[in-house]
Amino acid sequence: MAERTDWRKDGAEMREARGWSQTKLATEAGMTQSAVARFEAGGTVPTIPVLERLAHALEAVLDVRITPRLSTV
Repeated sequence: MAERTDWRKDGAEMREARGWSQTKLATEAGMTQSAVARFEAGGTVPTIPVLERLAHALEAVLDVRITPRLSTV
């Protein structure tokens, strides 16, 4: 099974690696700084379209997966 990642941590690390503030990411993604701060802090969960905008701004790939559950039998 694929390893799970923490999109909040990964996004913040990518932002910081670029030397970007939350305000800069927000501007590039077309949203507010407070929205970026809430996402990174885990206060709200962004929708897939919002994650797509963040990924695009960070020149990253958004990979959403649904995988089968393990059998409990």
